[in-house]
This record gives sequence, structure tokens and C-alpha cells, in this order.
Amino acid sequence: MPHTLSPSSLKLLKECSRCFWLHFNKNIRRPTTIFPSLPSGMDRILKEHFDRFMNKGLLPPELKSLNGDVKLFDNKVLLTRWRDNFAGIQWIDDHHNKISGAVDNILQKGTKLIVLDYKTRGYPLKEETASYNQDQLDIYNFLLRKNGYETEDYAYLLFYHPNCVHENGNVDFHTELVKMKTDVKNAENILNNALTTLKADIPQSSKECGFCEYEAKKSEF
Repeated sequence: MPHTLSPSSLKLLKECSRCFWLHFNKNIRRPTTIFPSLPSGMDRILKEHFDRFMNKGLLPPELKSLNGDVKLFDNKVLLTRWRDNFAGIQWIDDHHNKISGAVDNILQKGTKLIVLDYKTRGYPLKEETASYNQDQLDIYNFLLRKNGYETEDYAYLLFYHPNCVHENGNVDFHTELVKMKTDVKNAENILNNALTTLKADIPQSSKECGFCEYEAKKSEF
């Protein structure tokens, strides 16, 4: 049976292959948790902010370190589709499995595209913070290439975190742009692992999976 995969569902595979298998093969999903509205609100206004600069053919101040080396991708029709959570950048393999991912923004350098992803945090970056997004960026690059687009072998993460509150009550956000090397081969390995897992018998749960631990303890009563 064909499956529809995304960076978020493939992240579940990394967290617990058993939960991943149950999600797709038995439609048994982890309980939903409360999702804070601030990140989605920031995502919306950041896209509007970047689009205002895109319409002027300019880069926003957050990207001033790139020194005009790139421009914002200005194909509005494509960008709207690629940002849509129900569409995104899609690719269907020979067995009709669909992989899709919704990007925040795209930069263009000559004929090559570069993924730009926004991240909102409550605190400054730690040394390992950016690396948590490696698989996501690799999958985005993989999808762009499968759709016939050239990409650079890197992407950018743009982090926002609260810095201070001014006397008038306005909150100032600090920004930090992180360049990440990307590896399309890693994305291919993740997808192959996902499809192999789904075809096999149900896996053992991860030792760190709180959901599986809860189910195991509940069955003892």
C-alpha cells in the first residue's frame, strides 16, 4: 500500500520506529498534545514580512550578511504551493509513495535554489540546536532536486528568539542566521529506511519512547 510521508512523519521514525509503524500501518496515532500558537503566528507574519521585500526585489535586514549574493525566490505561484501544508513540494516514487514538505521560503543564487527555514525559540541557540533540523533540510533539498531544480549543497536556518521588552511594551527579537550543509544522500537513506520499516513486521519500541512506555505499563494493570 502506498504511503504519504513528510519531514514531520519521518521525524517520528527517528523518535520511535514502532510508533511510526503503527501510525501508518494500523492508523494508531500518538495522542495529540497542545501546540503553542506563537510559532504559527510568527511563521505567518514572517512570511508576510519576507514577501514585502520580495515584491521590492530586496533582501530583508536579517539576510544582510549574505551581501546581495542571493535574492528571494519570486515565483509567487510556486512559492504559495510549496508553502502549503496540504501541497508543498511533492515527489511520487515508482511505487506511488508520496513524499512532500512545505517550506518557509526559498532563496535563489543564479540558477540554483537554497532553502530558508524560520525557527522561533524561547532561548538563544545552543551548540547543537541547528543540527536537530538537518534531516528536514536534507529532505527539502531532495524534493527540489527530484522536481528538476538545481540546489546548492547548503541551506539556511533563520532563528528568532525574544531579546528584550522595550518601555513601550514592544518585544524585540534577536535573529541568528545559520548556514547548514545539506546531504541529499541522507534524505534518500531516511526514505529507504522508512519504507523498509513499513514493509517489515512491527519493530521494537525505542527505549526513550514515553508513549510506548505508557502503553506497556498500562497493560500491566
